[in-house]
Amino acid sequence: MKAAALYLLFLLLSSTNAFLTAAAPSNGSLVSLRINKEPTRCVHSTAHLASTHHRRHYTNDGLHLTKRSINDIVGIRGGGGDNASPTIVEKTRSFVSKNFFLIGMGVAVSYAKLLPEFLTTDATLYLTSEYIQQLGKNGGMLRPELFIGKFGVTIIFLLSGLSLKLSELTNAAANLKLNGLIQLMTFGVWPFLVGVPLTKGLELFAPSLLSKPLLEGLLILTCLPTTINMCIILTTASGGNVATALCNTVISNMAGILVTPALLLRFFGTSIELPFFELVSKLCNKVLLPVAVGQALRATPVKDFYTKHSSFFKRLQEIVLLGIVWNAFCNAFTKGLGLDLGNAISLFTILPLLHIGSLMAFFTLFKSKLLNMSKGESVAAAFCSSHKTLAFGLPLINTIFEGNPNLASYCAPLMLIHPLQLVIGSLVVPYFKEFTKESRE
Repeated sequence: MKAAALYLLFLLLSSTNAFLTAAAPSNGSLVSLRINKEPTRCVHSTAHLASTHHRRHYTNDGLHLTKRSINDIVGIRGGGGDNASPTIVEKTRSFVSKNFFLIGMGVAVSYAKLLPEFLTTDATLYLTSEYIQQLGKNGGMLRPELFIGKFGVTIIFLLSGLSLKLSELTNAAANLKLNGLIQLMTFGVWPFLVGVPLTKGLELFAPSLLSKPLLEGLLILTCLPTTINMCIILTTASGGNVATALCNTVISNMAGILVTPALLLRFFGTSIELPFFELVSKLCNKVLLPVAVGQALRATPVKDFYTKHSSFFKRLQEIVLLGIVWNAFCNAFTKGLGLDLGNAISLFTILPLLHIGSLMAFFTLFKSKLLNMSKGESVAAAFCSSHKTLAFGLPLINTIFEGNPNLASYCAPLMLIHPLQLVIGSLVVPYFKEFTKESRE
């Protein structure tokens, strides 16, 4: 396991050089040319050029090649003649660059758990497992809840606002049919067609599988709105419609301030009071303000700079999400959830199946010809409909059920599914990217 983790890190680091040099020309037969006469077609082969290894000039009707070593002419950056094949290093770089997010997910999870164990050797006894994991947990030395959870997420929405045309946002907001269907899945299908049948079925046919408080925690989970930053980044990485994802994350979380307490009141019959204006203010500061700033920057030279380096900023968004994954797993490994082994195994079986099933079911629904959605909209809708938010849900559950002896059990399914959504989402990104490839081209 340690060797596998180290290999994942090597792959990720090797992709960094490939990424930084991606903008450079990759044609292996680049040479400096000077035209003295009318240009004529050069028909000489690479092998013929090789024969002029150290000649100062090669002339063909006024076409001059300046002095250059054949190593600079043939095989530069893995190119060269038509028969040249890429090296193993180049193939590795290409693979890692193409699957950067998926490999990065493996690195983030592995090093949240395996790196501390690897560093606790005779040579490095001063680096304990607890110390390394605490670097990535909330309140640790690196303050990931601030630099990743706050500043990183702000950057994501700022870049989203900078990358989207105002017309794309308005068109996405005006797509009432799609937006309505996504919210129907989030607040209708999830609680009434998934949450209630699942919990009632488990209680009736497998009463020993999960305790009643954990079953109630599953039902609470189904009542929550979608994630914000996770949906945006996964949609971006998959080549989906970011404007649709952005609009529906905002709509879902705004509606969730009222709809989620109403659903919980319906299922649990308790009176609920929430700091409405505080939640709205938090949502505006976290999402709407950075997007608005990004839109304003489109009228400045910053837009051209972003366009020119768009691949870099896209990779930056992926790295921020990987930081969120690392932070989430460090928190999970250090804090734990207070579950016994049987309940933990049951949840780790049910929750991944639940998320994968909902993701693919919603994707199948939204890509059907009956709805006539674009491929990008289908991907965005699938992510938005299948995800459940930790950032909104955890404070909400703590507020509503404060003092309840089952509070930890109510939070456990949400805390477990949060990192699972990140892992599963990264696994399907290559599939969705291939699905949207044709429409992007």
